[in-house]
Amino acid sequence: MLYTADFLTNKIEEAISNISFDLKPKSLFEPIKYAISVGGKRVRPLLVLLATNMFGKEVEKSLKPAIGIEIFHNFTLLHDDLMDKSDMRRGMPAVHKKWNANTAILSGDAMLIESYKYVASVHPDLLPEVMELFSTTAMEVCQGQQLDMDFEKRADVTEAEYIEMIVLKTAVLLACSLKMGAILANASARDAELLYNYGINIGLAFQLKDDLLDVYGDAKTFGKNIGGDIVSNKKTYLLIKALKSSDKKQLAELMRWISAENFDKNEKIESVKNIYNELNLKSISENLIEKYYLAALDCLSSINVSDERKKELIYLSENLMYREK
Repeated sequence: MLYTADFLTNKIEEAISNISFDLKPKSLFEPIKYAISVGGKRVRPLLVLLATNMFGKEVEKSLKPAIGIEIFHNFTLLHDDLMDKSDMRRGMPAVHKKWNANTAILSGDAMLIESYKYVASVHPDLLPEVMELFSTTAMEVCQGQQLDMDFEKRADVTEAEYIEMIVLKTAVLLACSLKMGAILANASARDAELLYNYGINIGLAFQLKDDLLDVYGDAKTFGKNIGGDIVSNKKTYLLIKALKSSDKKQLAELMRWISAENFDKNEKIESVKNIYNELNLKSISENLIEKYYLAALDCLSSINVSDERKKELIYLSENLMYREK
């Protein structure tokens, strides 16, 4: 049976709501329950189920591994918010703000362990391949986060380095989700790899869109404060492109804000955004997003299943491309 993304998302939400964290101490597990229950698009577990369903297999067998990937994703957000000093997540206080930094670290560690338990619940015949994929991906996500932090101290980050970083930090987990769903559906190695490459490209488009929304989005719909990347001097595509494309006056202004230790956040955001506007970086970024989006669809078109079975993934791709949050 072919299921819609909405049906599968409801299935995921039901499974998440039924997760029990009755272990002690409560102070360790309450932040975990809070972190995974405050919403989110559930894109990664949905990709697992969509991939399994696309190849005609029953999604029930992929549900626990899909939830495992969602728990892992939320673990990374706990630690990312702490490292990035982000106060809000999905319109709610981040765990380190609602509790404290130590709680965010330890509860995040517990979430990582829990995610492995869920992913490891697959059929024994598939366990080695699934765990190798998941473990490799988990390490790559850590590598991506470290590169992201390293880039904050550098003014010479190239566009190629940035793309490599977001492949690791964001795209590989989307690609892993899709490939895991394909593996669990006993898809061919070629189709599983095509789906992985689709995930890499859609992941690049997704992260570039996220960077764009951080500057040009609406805080009410985006779910977190606008301009956080600018405030923290995060080397996004927009900033890297600006540093490369600016004239002397614009570059001096950018470097003044990057080096400033005491400043008004709103003034910094507005000033840097004005330079982005002068350089037409919103349009340039949108064109790059479109490039990766089309590359993703090209991978999807080569997979050996009917177009009807690809429909939900195409819809999801469009929603990720044109989202406002």
